[in-house]
Amino acid sequence: ISHQLTGCSDVHTGYHVETFSTSREQQQEDQRAKRSHHCPHCEEIFPFLSKLKIHLKIHTGEKPFFCPDCGTSFSQLSHLKSHELIHTGEKPYSCSDCGKCFKTLYDLKVHQRTHTGEKPYVCSDCGKCFTTSTHLKVHQRTHTGEKPYYCSDCGKCFKTSNELKVHERIHTGAKPYSCSDCGKCFKTLYELKVHQRTHTGEKPYVCSDCGKCFTTSTHLKVHQRTHTGEKPYYCSDCGKCFKTSNELKVHQTTHTGAKPYYCSDCGQCFKTSTQLKVHQRTHTGEKPFFCPDCGTSFSQLSHLKSHERIHTGEKPYSCSDCGKNVKKSNELKVHQRTHTGEKPYVCSDCKKCFTTSTHLKVHERTHTGEKPYYCSGCGKCFKTSNELKVHQRTHTGEKPYVCSDCVKCFKTSTQLKVHQRTHTGEKPFFCSDCGASFSHLGTLKSHQLIHTGEKPYVCSDCGKCFKTSTELRVHQRTHTGEKPYYCSDCGTSFSKLSDLKTHERIHTGEKPYSCSDCGKCFKTSNELKVNQSTHTGEKPYSCSNCGVSFSRLDTLKTPTYT
Repeated sequence: ISHQLTGCSDVHTGYHVETFSTSREQQQEDQRAKRSHHCPHCEEIFPFLSKLKIHLKIHTGEKPFFCPDCGTSFSQLSHLKSHELIHTGEKPYSCSDCGKCFKTLYDLKVHQRTHTGEKPYVCSDCGKCFTTSTHLKVHQRTHTGEKPYYCSDCGKCFKTSNELKVHERIHTGAKPYSCSDCGKCFKTLYELKVHQRTHTGEKPYVCSDCGKCFTTSTHLKVHQRTHTGEKPYYCSDCGKCFKTSNELKVHQTTHTGAKPYYCSDCGQCFKTSTQLKVHQRTHTGEKPFFCPDCGTSFSQLSHLKSHERIHTGEKPYSCSDCGKNVKKSNELKVHQRTHTGEKPYVCSDCKKCFTTSTHLKVHERTHTGEKPYYCSGCGKCFKTSNELKVHQRTHTGEKPYVCSDCVKCFKTSTQLKVHQRTHTGEKPFFCSDCGASFSHLGTLKSHQLIHTGEKPYVCSDCGKCFKTSTELRVHQRTHTGEKPYYCSDCGTSFSKLSDLKTHERIHTGEKPYSCSDCGKCFKTSNELKVNQSTHTGEKPYSCSNCGVSFSRLDTLKTPTYT
């Protein structure tokens, strides 16, 4: 009986223990269920009511904690305290490995994982690891598609509260982060940090392939694709691939024609926000990029970089066809069209084709008559900014282009190039009819009219025709009486610049034309020719009445009486 009782007792006890154990687990589960707090808005579960209350502020937008310094509001007191350290600059938590200081203990702990390599938070969907639970949560939304943060102004949704905050500044215009060096303001702390590197010169991101340094990790990633050839952004319309999402967006506007960025000053529209920013500087006059060598300022960074190559002489872009080196990638593209013959820009009025959009725009002004560039000195208008610059030098007397051989100065680089051919003897322009060569294209074109007999420029006053527009212009002065060229010594005026130059030699005594036969010098090339005919015996001017020949035209024209 005792044995039986003992056995029964054992069984009972065992049964009782098992029942107790099971009921205890159930009780704990029930307790956990009681302690679980469900968000009525998004079904997220929290173990503590206090956590749920904090979370609910995301949905209500409640931010009861205000910064006394700048008025920024926060949903949590801890966030306010962290924010206040921005104003005080206090960073009480120091890293024992590298000495870097942080505002919060949490920031320090996260930072220390950069030394240890620890990434304790693992995504159950793809296995990717993260240093913080926040980064993991944000990442998981790429799998779920969840965007719980909602803009009350435009309805746009975001994955993180920070993305929403930054976005809201588009509506408010707020730029709370100010640069202590130049006062420029930014929407995000990250933008400010990147900007400050323009002052410090810091480029902490280094390419392991070529050693090139960058101010942001994004710029480094994009650069590394030049080594890998990776182009992960794909256009669904034409299949073209791009290195960056921004390049893809800009490209897609070629399909849609969209220009979503609008200038509030003049109404002009642009495909990218960058193009709009650069354009707005034409209204504000802002030129934030300075050359450290000469102090010249520019509205675009690319213009500064191109300018700096004037000082360095660097020409990093090389043509694979002829080996020519140029300063800019765009110059190389335009140059390569001289080999391919490509002229992709077509005038809708006359169908004439051009190698660059700039040349097309300038050409179109011949149809519209538009001359948007105005000289404040005399009121004259010009089709291009370059024409205006060259013209303004007639007022200032500036001649910035200097010949290294004879130190003669010129108003334009083109004039200098043409002049330098007098030293080199280069005559790159050939006549296909007779083989004659010329030092510049304009002279060749004038020469070719000898073969064609064409005189396309007609005087509207007398109907006389001329081979060149310059000849017509000079001729028209016989009708208008205009003599725009003045002698600074005696005030005599002339209708032609060449006449003025010849006249000035009366004052200077200069005789630049020398006879190789007798060494005699002359003021004009025509006087030299007459002299040379005395050596050669040449008499090129014949009388049509009697056939008598003369060495000089003025002798032929002089009437003789018998």
